[in-house]
Amino acid sequence: MTTPAPTSRPSGPWRMLGVGAAAVAACAVCCAGPILAVLGGIGVTSAIGALWMPTLGVLAVAAGLGVFVVRRRRRATACHTAQAPADLGMPTLGPPPDTDGRGTAR
Repeated sequence: MTTPAPTSRPSGPWRMLGVGAAAVAACAVCCAGPILAVLGGIGVTSAIGALWMPTLGVLAVAAGLGVFVVRRRRRATACHTAQAPADLGMPTLGPPPDTDGRGTAR
């Protein structure tokens, strides 16, 4: 009988470390685009604000007007119910009324 040849695969703990490193690398590649987009947007906004200071005031006023308009629209379209009597579907006591509504037919 022959003895099995040693494998070149890493042992358990080193394998898990490699899998973890691969997961971190995949996450970094996947999330790089959105993170760079957010950082780029912050950078562009900062550059505009540094070059032209009134831009910050204009943006603050625009944001305040946007909040005001949205709140006003939400308040105007709030759920309202019509004022009307509600039929609760309660059973009536006694015999059913006539067709003219006076009482029972005899």
